[in-house]
Amino acid sequence: MRLRALLDTDALGLRLLGGEDELDRTVRGVMTTDLKDPSRYLSGGELVLTGLAWRRDTDDSEPFVRILAQAGVAGLAAGEAELGDVPDDLVLACARHRLPLFAVHESVAFATITEHVVRQVSGERAGDLAAVVDRHRRMMTSGPAGGGPDVVLDLLGSDLDLRAWVLSPAGRLIAGPKVGGPALPAETCATLAGEHLAAVRTGRRGPHRMLVGSTPYSLFPIRSWGHRPPGAGAGRPPQASRDVRESVLSDWLLAVEADAGDWPEERLDLVHGVTQLIAVERDRRDAARTVRRRLAQEVLELVQTGAAPAEIAARLRVAAPVLLPGLGAAPHWQVVVARVEWEGGELEGGPVAQSLLEEILVDPSSTGPEPSDRIAVAHTGDEAIALVPLPAVGGESDGADPGVMADALLKAVREPLAAGLDDDGRLTLGVSAAVHSAEGLRGALEEARHARRVAAARPGRVCAAGHQELASHVLLLPFVPDDVRRAFTARLLDPLRDYDRRHRAELVPTLEAFLECDGSWTRCASRLHLHVNTLRYRVGRIEQLTSRDLSRLEDKLDFFLALRMS
Repeated sequence: MRLRALLDTDALGLRLLGGEDELDRTVRGVMTTDLKDPSRYLSGGELVLTGLAWRRDTDDSEPFVRILAQAGVAGLAAGEAELGDVPDDLVLACARHRLPLFAVHESVAFATITEHVVRQVSGERAGDLAAVVDRHRRMMTSGPAGGGPDVVLDLLGSDLDLRAWVLSPAGRLIAGPKVGGPALPAETCATLAGEHLAAVRTGRRGPHRMLVGSTPYSLFPIRSWGHRPPGAGAGRPPQASRDVRESVLSDWLLAVEADAGDWPEERLDLVHGVTQLIAVERDRRDAARTVRRRLAQEVLELVQTGAAPAEIAARLRVAAPVLLPGLGAAPHWQVVVARVEWEGGELEGGPVAQSLLEEILVDPSSTGPEPSDRIAVAHTGDEAIALVPLPAVGGESDGADPGVMADALLKAVREPLAAGLDDDGRLTLGVSAAVHSAEGLRGALEEARHARRVAAARPGRVCAAGHQELASHVLLLPFVPDDVRRAFTARLLDPLRDYDRRHRAELVPTLEAFLECDGSWTRCASRLHLHVNTLRYRVGRIEQLTSRDLSRLEDKLDFFLALRMS
């Protein structure tokens, strides 16, 4: 806005005291100060408001005005409440430095002027940003990407003073402003993503507003333009998916550090335009994954149809440079299998599982979309299968990168994903061990599928299991029917529990300790602080009540499983 426009607003109570020839200066902001030297807070273009508390005598005006002029401020407005009339020495100093000077009537608060200037400047900047957004949108829909989401977020920060971040549905930071304060903490990202997914699943209209601590956020969905029906024009906004479950776990979101509840329609339209702009970039990057997805599909088809290892190895040699460019040695490989299932069974979960695997297999501490470019994921039906390359560490004898661990895989994303699955969806994953050659891929695929079935037998909306668990009794227990487990446990342990209850004995704890000590009398007696003879008496009582022999491996194993299932 121009200084001249301030004089045309009667409510501001401004009276021009000098600088009529400079009224076309542009006002870019406003600052209130009573410091003798406010230069550190000035960047140029401000309307400076002062109550003159810095002035002690006539000699103070010249240095104060000189500092403002050197900083390139647009003008000075002095309040009349403190001294009555604005002093002549200040008027003369402003005239010497060609600095426009206004008097502010004592009935007008500086806050009123500040609010007016900020509103006008923000409105003009919003219009400028809208033009930039429109230009970028046209560029991105007709040619190469225009710098990615970071460019638009920086514009939001510089032109509208809005800090904003692009997040994945799992809460990973995809993009954020390069300037303007510290990065968004990972815990906050996960909280915002979970709230957004919960709001989408319950059908609430966006933007979704929430507080994290005392900080307000407004959450806007970034709808993929890939959801447009065939024939939709390039300039039209994305269409809603037929079923929200098809996209809720794959769409990004824009988190703005502000409460959008009282925003004017123009600003809301602007931010919605930003989300569409980012959606175009998202679709471009999804399209770039087509090659990796095709490679994964080809390799898996060879593995599942029993192709010769040499043929699989040849296909892997093609995939390795795409997934790990610049890699000198052949990588090791892991297989991860994911399944998304919705109640009713009418909705295919494979595409959703594919998008999720491409997201959650990325290190949650990494930012940007690029790390997912090293993962190839195919899908069939409700199942998605990922080939994860692991760079070999040193020579063959040194082993490889430990790779994906099932326990850690879902740690950072379980809460937001559970919100997106709501009460009618389930995600289960299985992780294989690393294999060093094409010969091992078929076994790795079956291992990952078996681990996923173990995860599926557990309670919860989001579950994972790894290859480590397939070598233990834990593999068997989830597949034993509940009534069989209860009967087996009752037959072995109920006699001991009844005895402990009637006699205040400790046969069950003694049995647990005895098995944990591998049947060693001395170690078990030491752990329980018992004499060995007392321990022998208790074990004898256990054997008598259950008709079992704890010197036999079979009976030890039965007791061990019964305790684990109880």
